[in-house]
This record gives sequence, structure tokens and C-alpha cells, in this order.
Amino acid sequence: MSAVPAGGTSRAQLALHVLRRALRSLWENAYLNSVSTGVIAAALLLLGMYLNVQFNLTQLVEGWDRDVHVSAYFRAEVAPARREALAERLRADPRVAGVQLVTEAEAGAWLAERVPDLAPVLTELGPEVLPASLEISLREPAALEAHLAELAPLLDPADFDEVDHGREWVARFDAFVSAVRSLGALFGLLIVVSALFLVTNTVYLVIYSRRDELEIQKLVGATTGFIVAPFLVEGLFQGLIGAALAVGGMLAASELVLSRLELALGLEATAGLAFLPLPWLLVLVLMGVTLGVGSALVAVARFLAAAP
Repeated sequence: MSAVPAGGTSRAQLALHVLRRALRSLWENAYLNSVSTGVIAAALLLLGMYLNVQFNLTQLVEGWDRDVHVSAYFRAEVAPARREALAERLRADPRVAGVQLVTEAEAGAWLAERVPDLAPVLTELGPEVLPASLEISLREPAALEAHLAELAPLLDPADFDEVDHGREWVARFDAFVSAVRSLGALFGLLIVVSALFLVTNTVYLVIYSRRDELEIQKLVGATTGFIVAPFLVEGLFQGLIGAALAVGGMLAASELVLSRLELALGLEATAGLAFLPLPWLLVLVLMGVTLGVGSALVAVARFLAAAP
């Protein structure tokens, strides 16, 4: 049992005593403290993996929003010279960042390269099966609808069979990401509450195992802060260690998933995937510290309320 420092003890000595007592308790109750740390790590790992998926989905949608292309598909009867003339007129427009003329053969080759199983079918149907098109990039994708209205004279239905900008598909995917975000927030809250409950009860077992020591400290005049402080330091260490384990697990899981995706989809398809940035990781660490210290505070408060 630790003695209660005398009234003249300096703050540095008191802090050193609290730290020593917390470290000793971590060692003496290694199993229960390992359970608490493991629960925090598991909760943060689940939250971190969700945040990683959410971050990449959001980056993907934002990239699509910034890089919306307008595909204008020519009618079959439009002559090649007319196609070139329309492409040049669009390139000269200040609202247009770039225009690429894609012939029927180039469209077929592009599709065959990405879907090899279709190559025999495309060869059998002939090079005219896919229409020629203009791939138009706008300088301000956010003003897509307004620009399309202004460019309407250059996209005459007499020349183009269809004008597709893909904005509706991006909007649907964005709505899906928003739904995933809301559902993830709900599950995240449930995970945090469950972790808080489990860690609090585990810490309470540690406190209960030291009940005789704590009751004697109260009898000899120890302040509530003096009794509580070592447990808060324990919770701080548990939160930090749990967060470190969670980040390490996230790195390992991300590398594993990324390697599998590269094998399945190719390197180019996974090039845009990224790990959580540093500010998000700091939020995870802060959540771990909050879980550890908050659980210790609740457990100590329960014990002191029930103690004689």
C-alpha cells in the first residue's frame, strides 16, 4: 500500500508518486489492464477501418465532381470532316478545358482493352458498332448544367445522338455514400458506448481489488483527487496503447486489402486509394485517450459513491 504524501509535498513529488502508483497498478493487474487496452484497441480499429473506407469514398466522389466529362455521341451519318470541325469549335470555347475526338475504332479498342471478353464480340460486329464521340472537359465542372445550356448550339441534335455528362450517376453514388456515412455514425456510437461499458467494468474490477488500500487512504485523509489521479493515468496509458495498436492494425489491414485489390483490379484501379491522413489519426488517438480516462473516471466515481 502506498503512503499518502504529507501536506508539504511538492507538486513534482506528488506527480511522481501518482505516476509510480499508476505504473505499479498496470503491472500488478496486467491481465485486467490488458483486457481494457484490448477492448479500446478493438473499438478504435473498427472505427478506424470505417473512417478509412469513408475517407476514400468521399475522396472518390469529390474527384468525380471535379472531373466531370461530357460525352457527346455522334450520329452515324455525320462525316469525319464535320466531326473535326465541331471539335475545333468546342476547343475554341472559353468554357471548355479540352476536347478529345474518339473514333468508332478507338472506342472499340478502349472497350476491348478493359473488358477482354468482349473483344471477339466487337470484332464480329465490326468497327461501327460503337459510335464516335467527343469527350469534353469543362473548366468549371460545378457549373455543368449552365455550361451545357450555353453550349447547346454546338451540340445540335442533328449532329449528336446523345449528350451524357454522368452527373446523375455521381449524384446517386454520393447519396449512397451519405447513407453509408449516417449508418456508420450510428454503428460508431454503438461501438463507443459498448467499449465504454466494457472498459468501465474492467477498471472497476481493478479498483475493487485495491479496495482495502483505497479505504485506508480515505481514513487517513487522502483527498479524492489523490485517490482518483493514478486511475486516470492508468486510463491514459490504456487509451494511448490501445490507439497505437489500432493504428498498427489499420496499417496492416490496409496493406493486406490493397495488395488483394491490386491483384484483382490492377495497380491503376487502386492508385487513388489512401490511408487516413494525420489529423484523422490524431482524432482516433484522442478518442482512445477519452475512452481510457473517461472509463476510469466513471469506475472510480462508482466505487467512491458506494464506499463507506
